[in-house]
Amino acid sequence: MELHDAFDFIKSSAVEFGTHLRRVPGSAILLRYIKSNYQNDPVRSAVELFLFLFAVRYLLAPKYSTSKENYVKLREDEIDELVEEWQPEPLVAEPLELEQVDLDRTPTIVGPTGPKVKLSNGKTVLNFGSYNIFNLAQNDYLKDRAVATLRSYGVGPCGPPGFYGTQDLHIKTEADVANFLGVPACIMYAQAFHTISAVIPAFSKRGDIIVADKACNYAIQKGLQISRSTIRWYEHNDMEDLERVLLKIAKEQARKPLTRRFIVTEGLFETMGDMSDLPKIMALKEKYKYRLILDETYSFLTLGRTGRGITEHQNVDPNMVDMIVGSLSHYCGAGGGFCVGSQEIVEHQRISGGAYVFSAALPGILATTASETIGLLQVQGGELLSQVRELTKLFRQQIEKSQVLEIMSVPENPLCLIKLKKDVVEERGIEKGKGEDRLLQDIVEEVLSQGYLITRVKALPGIMAHQPRIKVVVSVGHTKKEGEKMGTTLRQVAAKVVARMKK
Repeated sequence: MELHDAFDFIKSSAVEFGTHLRRVPGSAILLRYIKSNYQNDPVRSAVELFLFLFAVRYLLAPKYSTSKENYVKLREDEIDELVEEWQPEPLVAEPLELEQVDLDRTPTIVGPTGPKVKLSNGKTVLNFGSYNIFNLAQNDYLKDRAVATLRSYGVGPCGPPGFYGTQDLHIKTEADVANFLGVPACIMYAQAFHTISAVIPAFSKRGDIIVADKACNYAIQKGLQISRSTIRWYEHNDMEDLERVLLKIAKEQARKPLTRRFIVTEGLFETMGDMSDLPKIMALKEKYKYRLILDETYSFLTLGRTGRGITEHQNVDPNMVDMIVGSLSHYCGAGGGFCVGSQEIVEHQRISGGAYVFSAALPGILATTASETIGLLQVQGGELLSQVRELTKLFRQQIEKSQVLEIMSVPENPLCLIKLKKDVVEERGIEKGKGEDRLLQDIVEEVLSQGYLITRVKALPGIMAHQPRIKVVVSVGHTKKEGEKMGTTLRQVAAKVVARMKK
């Protein structure tokens, strides 16, 4: 068939199809729509034709069964053999060599804790490794109040605060913390660690900006990660670098939509033991229009004349800090954590704080203990803090005489972080990191053999490199002679252990 004949055939077929189509009721309307649509928008006609053909093709496609067996049938003996061969992956990875050594060497306390503790080997030692700085673990009044609460309220609420977990004890403790710090409102979390890691993502989301100190603790780092915000780091406690980062962000965001911006830091740094410059941070926060999230886990009840934290110590109005996070489990002798601020800040967390909404509320006995402790410190806090600082000073004086050790913490910090001096590490050829950890562990064990329980800080992931260090905490339950003798023993043991090493 020639091309001319083909066109004639198509034309005649189209005329015949049109004749038959006009006999169908309503066909005139359809033909008029197609004609006008093609003249006005031929591309649309092509798209509609494609969709029409696709629908026809889909409806005419062969059906298939979703229940059809598409796997190989096995005999019962084959199934049993596969089950016997299958080995599930362990829920927890096998400990590394150094981790296993640490586990094997870790002393176990038998019975109640306090300034003196009994170990599983039967030996009684002085405890310089706990946060019991006010010796609250031996306070009979707190024990009686905890027992009375246990008998009245039971072991725990067994439910989240927003769903039958809140008790009058929790409301009272929140009010006590807020009144103690002089702020409008407080919210209480069931665990200290997840307090800051829940507060940060409750306010900062994807697209927001957080500027954080590189030495921030592990809980803060997890909160930053969960928030999915844009994180900018500044050098540890370097206010000039902080301003440089803030200024750089201001230039980058000048023509972009406004986002929420936060500065996150600590009062006393867990990893370094030093103190932040809060007045300078407050000035930069106001200058560049940021909100401040301040973690006072280690400065609450330790800094200031009455233990109200770094805001009291550096004369900063706590109401000017947007969010203050603290711990009720470290120096308070109870459990859980808190966040204080304005009424709006607190109420927002009751529906947006993941750890508050989805975790069981704090047990009543711990809430009562926290409340009673704060009441006790309001009366005796100044006297107890003076004793802690005097004991810490005596201990530090002995370590400052050491030729191999130096204290990282500021004098106001009752948590003394102690590391090997840099020149000792270099002169003795000690491997940085693991080598220092092994040497410090030897020191800890030698000190334990002489009747003093201290601990080595374990490494956690962080932005800054891990600094091997020893942790020592004095308590008002220790006498001045015991604290001074502990410092002397640690200094002498460290010198002996290092001297045994070959250069």
